[in-house]
Amino acid sequence: MKKMLSIAACLLAGLTSQVEAQGNYSLYVSEGTSGGLDAAQVIDKYTGLADVMSKALGKKVTVVVAREFSQLEEGMKAGKMDFVIARPSDYPARGVRDYKYQLVSTSKPDGQCLLIVPKASNLKNINDVKGKRIALPEKISYMSKFCSAELAHNGFQLAAEKIQYAKEQGAVLFYLDNQLADVGGIASYSGVAKNLEKTGHKVIHSSQAQPYQPLIAHPKITAAQVQSLKKELAQLNDNEAGKAVLKQLGIKEFDTASNDQRLRDLLKWLG
Repeated sequence: MKKMLSIAACLLAGLTSQVEAQGNYSLYVSEGTSGGLDAAQVIDKYTGLADVMSKALGKKVTVVVAREFSQLEEGMKAGKMDFVIARPSDYPARGVRDYKYQLVSTSKPDGQCLLIVPKASNLKNINDVKGKRIALPEKISYMSKFCSAELAHNGFQLAAEKIQYAKEQGAVLFYLDNQLADVGGIASYSGVAKNLEKTGHKVIHSSQAQPYQPLIAHPKITAAQVQSLKKELAQLNDNEAGKAVLKQLGIKEFDTASNDQRLRDLLKWLG
C-alpha cells in the first residue's frame, strides 16, 4: 500500500508541476469505478466546466484525471490540488472535513443507491430483500459502501446477508440476468440506471438522497473567488452555452447553496 501511495505521489507531483509551470489552476477529476471513460474522454467531458471556471477565476483551469483513489487522497492531503470534483462523494467530503478544502457546489440530482430486480421478480420493496442474494459493485467502490449503508440503516445485518460483489455496475445486471442474484444495487447516476427500461429491470427501492459529485476548492482560493465561481455555476441554465456544459456533464444543475454539513453528515451516514 505504501508503495502504491508513493507511486501515486510521484505521478501527482509530476502532473502538478506541469500545471503550476504553466501558471494554471488544476481541476482534478475522479469518475470513480462507475465512469467507464478513458482519460481523454474524461478531459473532453470536463473541459467545458474548466472553461466556465477559468472565466470566473480569471485564470486558466486545466483538467487532470485522477485515475487512482490513492492519488486523489494523497493529493488533497498534500494540498497539491487546486480544485477537485469527484463522483465518489466521500473523497471531496474528506477533503472538506480533513484537509480544509472549501465546498463550492454539489451536482443535481443527488445520488442514490437503487435496488433493482428483473421485471418478472416478485420482490416489491426493501423488506423483501432480506435473506435474498444481493449483488453489489466491487467492495472498494463508493456505491457498494453507499448501498451497504442503506441496507444497514434499514435493519440489515450485513454479515448475515448473501452479498456478492461484481467487478462493475454493468456486471450487476449479469448476475441478475443469469439468476446468480435476486437483487442488485447500482448508482442512480450510472449508465446502468439510465437504461433500466431497455435492459428489463425495475427499481424496488431508492435510498436516502446524498450529495452528488461535490466540487471543492483549496484553502488558498479566496472567498471572493469562490463566490465568483458559484455565481457562474449557478447561472449555467440561463443560456444555451451553459446548458450545453451541464448536458456534457450529465447533470441538471450545480447546487451552489449546498453546505459543508451535508458532506460531514454523509461520512457519518456511510459509517
